[in-house]
Amino acid sequence: MIEALEPFRVELTGYCYRMLGSGFEAEDAVQETFVRAWKASKSYDRSRASLRTWLYRIATNICIDMLRSSQRRALPIDLGPSGGALGAPLHEQVFVQPVPDALVLPEDQVVRRETVRLAFVAALQLLPPRQRAVLILRDVLTWQSSEVASLLSVSVAAVNSALQRARATLDVRDPGEPLQPSDPVQKSLLDRYCEAFDRHDVETLVALLHEDATMSMPPFAWWLHGREQIAQALRDPAAACAGAWLVPVAANGSPAYWQMRPGRPDPFALVFLDVRDGSVTGSTTFLDPSPLLPLFPSVPRSQVVHRSPTL
Repeated sequence: MIEALEPFRVELTGYCYRMLGSGFEAEDAVQETFVRAWKASKSYDRSRASLRTWLYRIATNICIDMLRSSQRRALPIDLGPSGGALGAPLHEQVFVQPVPDALVLPEDQVVRRETVRLAFVAALQLLPPRQRAVLILRDVLTWQSSEVASLLSVSVAAVNSALQRARATLDVRDPGEPLQPSDPVQKSLLDRYCEAFDRHDVETLVALLHEDATMSMPPFAWWLHGREQIAQALRDPAAACAGAWLVPVAANGSPAYWQMRPGRPDPFALVFLDVRDGSVTGSTTFLDPSPLLPLFPSVPRSQVVHRSPTL
């Protein structure tokens, strides 16, 4: 029975991640799904539901149970107004957490990459758990309303009503563009950004920002809004990251990078960029990503000082 369940692991982890906002919690939910399925395997009736549908039903119930006892995960932009003092770091459970693409995006399925972007997953957390499940199953996984109704043991009308309310809530959120390596405009923007970061060229970094760009640094609730606020922060000598460089990583279907620093063998931070129409509309930098490293299959290591490109 366990062998029959394994092919569903990545897609179920992606589903649970969207529900829960944490890769570790998603892995726990999938593991519990497999345990319950194995224990109930003798009672499984394939004439009533496919194995995939049955597993999603179990996983949905587990996620809803987990969400009853936890607070809603968010991003700094959801926690209060921009600006102000940096404040004290918050517990990681406050924030939506990053995940590697390999954990949540099945290679053999066409899944919209923007649906695992941090902004989209954070927006999902605004929804009540059952609305969240309906929207993911219908709009992300493209299930039919009748299939979702059967899984949740509700009417089709109830599913359609929940979907309409969920879509209205998410309609105001823009998750930005997913990573598109074949898009020359996006590739040029990201190349210029990384090169400017490596050179610690603040003026070029600022020039690449949209006028309404945001910047945040979990685990702090602090965030900035607007090119001018961000420019002021980047020019602050106390916040300088001269000598640091960026290494691409496949995470959350996004332009994402490990930030490496001289003298540190492990990444200093995990950086996500939001881009739209040729400009950077936001950056989210997860400081001290060491707790996240077990999720990632490979992590860059550096024992030497990086030599930035010359100006």
